[in-house]
Amino acid sequence: MIVVIDYASGNLRSVQKGMEHAGVADVVVSGDPALIAAADGLVLPGVGAFGDAAANLRASGVEDVMLGRISEGVPFLGICLGMQLLADVGFEEGEWQGLGLVHGTCERLADGVKIPHMGWNTVSYPRRSRLFEGIPEDSAFYFVHSYHLKPAYDACVTGRTEYGMSFAAAVEQGSIFGVQFHPEKSSEKGLRLLANFGAVVRERA
Repeated sequence: MIVVIDYASGNLRSVQKGMEHAGVADVVVSGDPALIAAADGLVLPGVGAFGDAAANLRASGVEDVMLGRISEGVPFLGICLGMQLLADVGFEEGEWQGLGLVHGTCERLADGVKIPHMGWNTVSYPRRSRLFEGIPEDSAFYFVHSYHLKPAYDACVTGRTEYGMSFAAAVEQGSIFGVQFHPEKSSEKGLRLLANFGAVVRERA
């Protein structure tokens, strides 16, 4: 079972439907810590503000259970805001504690570009990742965001894109994966990525 974590940060059903359309079986949307504790894979999507999202995760009790499962090696995929929350700290209208799963910060996109970044951009691959298997380099994915994860170390970066600057479009660290774009809105390439994550979950289970 893959749980798409419900923490009041939007677009949950579209992620669930995207995964199902990609052929990933047994996907549920839930904020129930008991279901999260039993999951074979976890997906943290989201749109909205870093601080509010982090507060919702902590107040609901979901964060502790989620982090426990991740520490056990359960595959985790953060999408958009879900990737940004991997940081140690986020600087969106203040300073907020992140999940600390990928050392780094969540920062605003470069000055001088239209905010939010909205549309299709190509992604290059600095290193190989299971998520991009069967997806040609420089494929286009759909982005909607104003902030981005800035990892402290480039070794975890598996995808980069250009929008006024080069930034991390995807990361991988152990069983932790993150993508800044929306695979559920990225046509066949995005569905392939979701299917690849489903395969990672099946293999680990």
